[in-house]
Amino acid sequence: MRAEIISVGTELLLGHTVNTDAAHVGRALSALGVDLLQVHTVGDNAGRLEAALREALNCADVVITTGGLGPTDDDMTKETVARVLDAPLEEHEDSLRRLREYFGSRPIGANQLKQAWLPRGSTAFPNNAGTAPGCAVPAKPGQWVILLPGPPSELLPMLEDSVMPFLQHMGGSVIASFMVRTFGIGEGTAALRIGDLTEGANPTVAPYAGDAEMFVRVTAKAENAAAAKELATPVVEAVRERLGDVVYGVNVSGLESVVVEELRKRGQSLATAESCTGGLLAKRITDQPGASEVFGYGLITYANEAKTRLLGVPQGMLARYGAVSPQVARK
Repeated sequence: MRAEIISVGTELLLGHTVNTDAAHVGRALSALGVDLLQVHTVGDNAGRLEAALREALNCADVVITTGGLGPTDDDMTKETVARVLDAPLEEHEDSLRRLREYFGSRPIGANQLKQAWLPRGSTAFPNNAGTAPGCAVPAKPGQWVILLPGPPSELLPMLEDSVMPFLQHMGGSVIASFMVRTFGIGEGTAALRIGDLTEGANPTVAPYAGDAEMFVRVTAKAENAAAAKELATPVVEAVRERLGDVVYGVNVSGLESVVVEELRKRGQSLATAESCTGGLLAKRITDQPGASEVFGYGLITYANEAKTRLLGVPQGMLARYGAVSPQVARK
């Protein structure tokens, strides 16, 4: 199954809002084995949204829009989808009931009530965190347009509770993805060691450069999660063997999480001494669950005098090599 995302909102184009919706939806599609072809971002303009929608429908089995479902005049996603798919808006009884329950005794304006109107033939997705329901609208047999609200607090629960089960029923396949994380090796060197593994179609293997580290993603697609994991596991082990001891974990959140867990298992503790990092190392460690069991204290010795007085770094070494040097760091 192929998908495209259309993110709607002028605030996204202006940079006032970061488009996290596309990332959330992209991860959900990946987990379901849906191939994401493109992500479009359009402003609150019906003409440009219609053009993006028609283009996406020429390529994808499912088009997912985010944003533009609210009560204001620039919320025009439903109206545009209804026009493109020739599916006139109709009042959806259950959505209207939920809307009235949400407002309770407060008055509801006509602009709020329009949120209960959905394109004809829609499968409604209730919004348990806001007012605008989502929906899936049939475009043609086997092709759907899915409309989701823009606020992540509303999109995420709807995505998990309604959209993912809907898509899983449509697609019938899932993806298992494993991130082999490393430290101390470059992307180019890693690519040479695992070159033949990257030629496979299922599972796929791809190295990526991250922030001061490199990781290899192994992804397998199968009819269920267990089968996908079975496909991926031997390839993950092959990657680990090829890369050796630079691998510090698979599907772990980061190096600091592994360090804290290993120290906890060994009954050991650590302390930090930092300079230019200004306490960042200590923060990354203490952000981890269980850090209080292994972290004693940290010093931020920014001034050279503090390095000498608190850490015992000789003044002569600082004068010869400078504060930012391997020699001073090792001392």
